[in-house]
Amino acid sequence: MRTAALGNLGILVVEDEPLLRKHLAAYLQKQGAEAASADSLQAARALLEKTVFDFALLDVNLPDGLGTDLLKGKFFSANTGVIVMTAEGGITGAVEAMRLGALEYLVKPFDLTELPLVIGRAQQAKQAARLDEHRRSDATLSGDTFFFGSSLSGLNTQLAKILAADVRMQSRLPPVLIEGETGTGKTTIARWLHHHGPRAAQPLVEINCSALPETLAESELFGHERGAFTDAKTARIGLFEAANGGTLFLDELPSLSLGLQAKVLTTIEDHRIRRVGGNKEIPVDVRLISATNRDLKTLVAHGQFREDLFHRLDLYRLQIVPLRDRTGDILPLTETLITRIGARHRLPPKQITELGKKRLLSYRWPGNVRELSHELERAMVFEESNELNFDHLITSNSAGSPISRSDSEWFNEGFVFPENGFSLDEAINRLIGHALKQTGDNVSAAARLLGVSRDYVRYRLENQKSSLESGE
Repeated sequence: MRTAALGNLGILVVEDEPLLRKHLAAYLQKQGAEAASADSLQAARALLEKTVFDFALLDVNLPDGLGTDLLKGKFFSANTGVIVMTAEGGITGAVEAMRLGALEYLVKPFDLTELPLVIGRAQQAKQAARLDEHRRSDATLSGDTFFFGSSLSGLNTQLAKILAADVRMQSRLPPVLIEGETGTGKTTIARWLHHHGPRAAQPLVEINCSALPETLAESELFGHERGAFTDAKTARIGLFEAANGGTLFLDELPSLSLGLQAKVLTTIEDHRIRRVGGNKEIPVDVRLISATNRDLKTLVAHGQFREDLFHRLDLYRLQIVPLRDRTGDILPLTETLITRIGARHRLPPKQITELGKKRLLSYRWPGNVRELSHELERAMVFEESNELNFDHLITSNSAGSPISRSDSEWFNEGFVFPENGFSLDEAINRLIGHALKQTGDNVSAAARLLGVSRDYVRYRLENQKSSLESGE
C-alpha cells in the first residue's frame, strides 16, 4: 500500500553500503516513490546535475568525502529536502548537516518504516519555510472577524452549508468564488471560511493577483526549477505547493493572463502542478478561494476571462452586497468597529452624536466597509471631543468629491458667492435636473424629493425649454 508521504516523490539515496542502499531504494519504490541511488559524492553530483529530487537520504561518510560537502557546495536544489543518515556516534556530523540546511537526520541502524514519518516532517518543514517567506513579503494579513449583520444573514447561511459540505468531503474541496465591490470584505470572508473549516490547522496562503508582475506570476504560483529563466539561480516552490493541504486565496483573479488562467483551471481539475522549467507533475490538495470586484460574466463576454474557468469556479458563489445597500447594518457595524479601533489605539470609547449618525447614514460609502473603518479611525484619532460628529463627511469624501448629505446637511457652508453674481434661476433648474436624474426622469418622484408639486416641476421644465428654443 502506498504511503501518502512517499507517493510520487523523487528521492535520491546516497549511501556507500551496498545492502542498505539496495534495501532503501527497494522500500521507497514499493511505497510509490521514484528512487535513484549513488554510492559516492561523484556519483551523486552526476545525478544532481541532471535531476531535481524532492528529497535526498544522505550518508555523512562516503568513500570520496563527506556527504555534507554536497550541502556546502550547494549541489542540492532549494526544493530538495535533505535527510542525513549517520551511524551511532556520528551526531556531530548530523548537527553540521542541519546547520548547512538539512531538515532531518536518522541514526543508523533504523527501521525502514520510520522513513514515511521522517519525510512527512521534512515536507512540512519545506512548506513552512515557503509560507514564512510569503508572509514576510505580505504585511496585509489581519484578523478574520466579519460583521454579517441582519443584511447578510443569507451569506451566513451559505457559508454554514459550505462548511458542512467541507466536513463531509475533507479532501479535494470545491473552489469558492467571492464577488463584491472593493472594500466589502472579500478577504475577510476567505479567512473566515478557512479558519472555521476542517483545514483551520493547515496553511492559508493569500496572494493579490493584481500585484503580481506578469513575468513573475507563473513562477510565484507554481514555482520554478533552477535555470528555468535568467534570474532563477535556485529552485523555488510555488504558492500552490506552499498551500498544500490548506487554502490558497487568489484575490483579483481576473488580473491573471488568459494563459495563467488556463494553468489554474488545469490545477483545479487535475490536482497537480508543474513548476516552470520542470517536467514532473506534483500532486497538490488545495482549497482554492478566488475573489473579484468585477462581473466575470461580462469579462467572459469580452474575452477577458476564460469561460471554462468561470464555469469551474461558479459552484460555490458568494456575493457580498455593498455597504450602501446595508443601511440597517451601518450603525451596528460602526459601534463594533469603534470598539475594535479603540482597543487597538488604547483609546476610551467615544459616543456618536445624532448628527454624526445622520451623516454616516446619508453617505454612500463608495469604499464600503474599508472606507467606513478608515473614517472611524481618523475620527477617533483626530477629533478632540469625546463625541463623534464626523465633520469631515460634510464637505467631501475620501477622494475629495462632494457627497450626499442628510436633509439638514445638504448645504456646503464653505460656499462663496462669485463676485460677478449668482443665478438663482439656474441653480433651481440644476436642482430639478439632478432630482430627475436620480429618479430616472420620473417627474412625480422628483417633485417629492424637492418638496414641491409636480405642476411646479413641469412649469420649470417648460420655461427652460422655451428659453432654449428662443435662444435666451
